[in-house]
Formats: sequence, structure tokens, C-alpha cells
Amino acid sequence: MIILAATPIGNLSDASPRLVEHLVKAKFIAAEDTRSTLKLAQVLGISLNAKMFSLNEQNESTRLDQLVKLASEEDLLVVSDAGMPTVSDPGFLLVRAAVAAGVEVIAIPGPSAVVTALAVSGLPTDRFTFEGFVPRKSGERKRLFGQLVAERRTMVFFEAPHRIHESLVDAAEVFGSDRPAAVARDLTKKYEQTIRGTLFDLVEWASVAHKGEMVLVIGGAPEESIEAVDLVREVRQLTASGVGLKQAVAQVASMHGASKSELYQASLDARN
Repeated sequence: MIILAATPIGNLSDASPRLVEHLVKAKFIAAEDTRSTLKLAQVLGISLNAKMFSLNEQNESTRLDQLVKLASEEDLLVVSDAGMPTVSDPGFLLVRAAVAAGVEVIAIPGPSAVVTALAVSGLPTDRFTFEGFVPRKSGERKRLFGQLVAERRTMVFFEAPHRIHESLVDAAEVFGSDRPAAVARDLTKKYEQTIRGTLFDLVEWASVAHKGEMVLVIGGAPEESIEAVDLVREVRQLTASGVGLKQAVAQVASMHGASKSELYQASLDARN
């Protein structure tokens, strides 16, 4: 079988006894970075006796046949550098191929930056969506945010520390500066910090450089009905990110059940 094992996202004390047990007894390990896994074992005070394979974004697709065949005959432990494999980390292609081949897949649960940041954000947790890493380019970021501007669920994103300020600026422009949000930095580590407030507040906070892994949590669109002026604003946000006017109108109208012709005319009037 394939065993997906969650590893600590910061504090190594979060390594579960079950993770340690499987690391020690594993004969085969597929790791995002074998050096990181060896270092983790060293810090945990254990020895690895497994044959190790690297499994990363660059080689996962070419390793599938080899690893699926192996997992059909032996147990294969899969680990990423931090958190659960397959969640914005290598492993999804392997799991999909294994399932298609009839190979059993199980997981050893553990730390997750997604749900940890969500839990401490102070934003609604009953329904949420995970959007992975924010695009690096501003235009692509705005396009993604524009597609989510009417999303009712709390949204969780990963972002690099050196881009968090510009991403927050784009988020404030698209979602509105008064949208509630939070940034969780260095989760489970010594200098863990969660900053909560509006996107305007977070832009101000991020104007000074901060280090550490970042998770951005943005509140969903308010439940009250969206008026015509709000729909026009959504259209303008989409067009500002490079979407054509007709396509933007069709997308917003479909999302809210509005009249495309009326929204198109209102958008033209607003543009003029």
C-alpha cells in the first residue's frame, strides 16, 4: 500500500508516535527532499533503514510506474518536507495512479498549515475553500481574486514572505479594503504570529518586511444581497485583471443570477 504521512510544519514536537514508528520500520520511502527527511529523522533521534526515492514536482510524473509497481508489492511511505503530501505538495499524481491501479492508499494524519491557520484566524470555519499558492504575477493574482470576489466561504491561500505585501495590496483592491482577513506567520514555530483585521490593516502591517512562512485567510463575501453597483464593481475588477467585458459580464451574471444584458449596459454606463 501507499502510506501518506504528515510531517511537522514547524515544531518538531508535533511529529506523532505513529509517524516515528513508520519512519523507523519503513523499507521504502518516497520523500519530497530526501535530505530534509534524513534531517528530520536525525532530530527525532531515529535511524532510517529504508531505500529512499525523491518525489518532487519535477520528477513525480516520471516516477509513477516505478513507485506504483513497488507499492503493489511492498508498503511505500510518502512524506513531504512539511504537512500532508498531496496538499500543495507532491503526491497527488502518485495517489491517483495508485487508486487507478487498485493499490490501497491510507494516511497518517498530522499537522496541516491550512486548517491550523483557518482555526486561529477568527474567521468562519464551517465552510472554507483552499486555493493553494497565490500566483506570482499581479495580473494573474487579480484574475484569481476576481473569480473569488463573490465566494461566500472563507478562503485560504499560501504565500511567500517576500510577496505577501503585494498580494495583500491586490487582494484589497479586488475584495475591498474592508474585507476581514488574517495572516498566520511561522505556524507552530517560536515566533508564531497571527495578524487579524481588514485587508487594509494587513496591507499596513505588511508594508514592513516580515520573515517566515505565510498563510493568508480571507473572509467570504457578506451574506446580504449584492446590489447592482456591486455587480458592476465585480465586472470592473475582472476587466482590470485582463478579462474581456462580455466574458466578465457573463461570469458575474451567471454567479448571481442577474440579467446579462442589463449588467452589460450598466457596466458600459459606469465605464463612460
